[in-house]
Amino acid sequence: MKPPRPPASMAASAPDSTAAPAADTGAADAGTLRIVLPDDAATMALGRALAPALGAGDVVLLRGDLGAGKTTLARALLRALCNDAAMEVPSPSYTLVQTYDAPGGDASGGDASGVEVSHFDLWRLDGPDALVELGWDDACEGIVLVEWPERLGALAPPDARGIDLVVRADGGRDAILRGWGAHAHAAARMIDAGGRG
Repeated sequence: MKPPRPPASMAASAPDSTAAPAADTGAADAGTLRIVLPDDAATMALGRALAPALGAGDVVLLRGDLGAGKTTLARALLRALCNDAAMEVPSPSYTLVQTYDAPGGDASGGDASGVEVSHFDLWRLDGPDALVELGWDDACEGIVLVEWPERLGALAPPDARGIDLVVRADGGRDAILRGWGAHAHAAARMIDAGGRG
């Protein structure tokens, strides 16, 4: 097991990103979209906006430094998938995995109906070998959210969707989305329009 996390104040800060548009397709990869998230409300709105895109067999890799907003985003995704805005969503930092049933799917009628959703936090994991004991293979039949996915090693699915969160100098975040297709663009438009409800 890994030692406890250092305080968030020790996390590396991102370079200053000023005057960036809310959505920007990366020149290097047409499948990548950067969305500026000015606050936690926008981060949660992104989670709610992306939830309808998820269904059985989808894996979402959440990357970012300590305090970048991975758990905030995961909580919003989970609440939307389970159609329960008030649902208690504890961080799996010490349990390593939390599972949820999405019996009613998300509020938008996505593909998550009747699917088990597993939220992994692999910070304390020594490596991919321990994932067998945590039920990784069974979890991958449902929807999987993974914080600290670099600990997956070769178990990281090549077709996984990615969200990298980078803290901005102004206190907001950049979310770099990979593998979300049109859903990423729809989420960017919604956040641009101020749809953080």
